Amino acid sequence: MTIADRAAPAVPDDDPARSLTVAHPDDPATTYISLAGDNYAMLIGGEQTNGKYCLIDMRVPDGGGPPPHRHDFEEMFTILEGEIEFTFRGEKRTVGAGSTVNIPANAPHFFRNVSGASARMLCMCTPAGQEEFFRRVGDEVASKDAPPPSLTADEVAERRKRATELAPAYRTEML
Repeated sequence: MTIADRAAPAVPDDDPARSLTVAHPDDPATTYISLAGDNYAMLIGGEQTNGKYCLIDMRVPDGGGPPPHRHDFEEMFTILEGEIEFTFRGEKRTVGAGSTVNIPANAPHFFRNVSGASARMLCMCTPAGQEEFFRRVGDEVASKDAPPPSLTADEVAERRKRATELAPAYRTEML
């Protein structure tokens, strides 16, 4: 069934209270979060989209990426630079610049940068909320190129514990 086959209500009126959003990773107002060694620029959040989606510019060092997890929202990645190995339901697939990957809701997955150099991708989550989770579990840094903070073993353990404890509130399960 296509969208055109579905009976749908009329398109709602424009909401003039909502404004155009223009985001750029070099904008001084951008928030940058270091999380597990990756650097995430929070480009567009739920506050700009009425909670419909968020957009994050991810810079992932060689070998970087999150631990295995799953969540009840859709996640889409467009690789801009480098190669990312996605593990989806236990199957590995390497994807290069120019490709887009959609992770269906609830599916176990994770990714690793296998480029031999830094990689970059855009991540869109729908609905929004992932950007808030990242802000709560990561560390704010000064810029898109800022190195991750030097954390002690205890601080790393505290970040992992915080992520595990907050994950359910953000519809995420760490595996």
